[in-house]
Amino acid sequence: MKNLRLKSARAALDMSQQQLADAVGVSRQTMNAIEKGDYNPTIKLCRAICRVLNKTLDELFWEDEEPSGMSDGE
Repeated sequence: MKNLRLKSARAALDMSQQQLADAVGVSRQTMNAIEKGDYNPTIKLCRAICRVLNKTLDELFWEDEEPSGMSDGE
């Protein structure tokens, strides 16, 4: 699943993927893969990204969807 919240937070600070990647110590390709949902970052990397973007883990990485098979009333 694409991480549009991460991309939006980065864009709001007028940061490129390269700038964010440099700030947290990964490659631009890794940052691109995180935004595209092709790579699940470690909690350490998630926390570093949150610090740079001044966001919480919940704001950037928490999925709001209910687990599959769950519905109202169960």
